Amino acid sequence: QVQLVESGGGLVQSGGSLKLSCVASTRTSTSTTMGWFRQAPGKEREFVGAIRWNGGHTYYGDSVKGRFTVSRDSAKDTVYLQMNNLKPEDTAVYYCAARFSTRIIVSAVHLATQYSDWGQGTQVTVSS
Repeated sequence: QVQLVESGGGLVQSGGSLKLSCVASTRTSTSTTMGWFRQAPGKEREFVGAIRWNGGHTYYGDSVKGRFTVSRDSAKDTVYLQMNNLKPEDTAVYYCAARFSTRIIVSAVHLATQYSDWGQGTQVTVSS
């Protein structure tokens, strides 16, 4: 029932930047958590980052800390992923995920199974 629409993917050279957006079709609230995951060919789904609407607390996977930033615009029900200093290893399909009804505990924000709704994904390709 909930739609999440990602945009902003594309082809970029190593060292470049991209900004992804994800808009939810339902109203976000203080219980909302939205996050980003990625999946490269032949690899398992990897947690990238997430943000809690309540307080705007952010969480990141180790491989992207210091390079990627998650932010939100609560009025627009939108989460963003700013990706800087991109590397070829960042090449993947990036998925937006959300949980609306129940707040996710901090220790579980990196688990894909905790999210109830997913977008269709947007391709990010980083050339060397």
